[in-house]
Amino acid sequence: MDRAELADFLRHRRESLRPSDVGLPEGVRRRTPGLRREEVAGLVGMSTDYYARLEQQRGPQPSEQMVVALTRGLRLSLDERDHLYRLTGHHPPRRARGSEHVSPALLRVLDRLDDTPALVLSDLAETLAQNRLAVALLGDQRRHRGLARSAYYRWFTDPAERELYPTEDHGHQLELQASGLRAALSMAGGGGRPREIVEALLATGEEFDAVWSRHAVHQRFDDRKTLVHPELGPIQVDCQALFTEDQSQTLLVLTPTPGSPDAESLRLLGVVGTQRFAD
Repeated sequence: MDRAELADFLRHRRESLRPSDVGLPEGVRRRTPGLRREEVAGLVGMSTDYYARLEQQRGPQPSEQMVVALTRGLRLSLDERDHLYRLTGHHPPRRARGSEHVSPALLRVLDRLDDTPALVLSDLAETLAQNRLAVALLGDQRRHRGLARSAYYRWFTDPAERELYPTEDHGHQLELQASGLRAALSMAGGGGRPREIVEALLATGEEFDAVWSRHAVHQRFDDRKTLVHPELGPIQVDCQALFTEDQSQTLLVLTPTPGSPDAESLRLLGVVGTQRFAD
């Protein structure tokens, strides 16, 4: 671990960021450039004292989990991420499709979306980041582990996943999910984690085998869909997708028709958030 270089690197990255770069209000005039230490600590999920000690060359070696948090909080590129791993005495992860590293460009856009649900997805439909309205509408999609991190896998194995959609849309979603998984498998060259998910689903029963054998091909996202909130009921949204250059990650933005009951439902969600509605 190179404490001196780490401290200098963290300080430089912190001072190069503006609050708007990470979704924070500009607030009052700042005496120093960039973010405050307590703001970075809040983004990363560590104490301000711990972060300050890293910048002062006094901190202990951060865990790999903490390095991941620093990478996201400071909006590091892949090259900067690998540099941070080396400075903290860890081996950088192998670069591959399906990486946990969220595109900084997509994160910058996500940070600016606070009035409509938005989330960043991998090509395996794994939720890599969500804004607060996406959590309020869809639940915390990042809580899943293992193969269940993929919405494609959950659709065929977890009944709760289908509760997000009206029953009459399940047939369409069945083919859409299989089609998305087939696209991910193709982009991975027929192997890797997509193949692991396919093999696991083929062992679950006839439903997946039947739809998979039809070689369904549809566009990856519907232009418009209906989602079912447990308290507010069906909410119709338009879907806009912004892809990274290699198509491995997507920023999905869900917007209601202005002035519609759906817009009012999302406005209410923005006020109430993830709290339970009164009976």
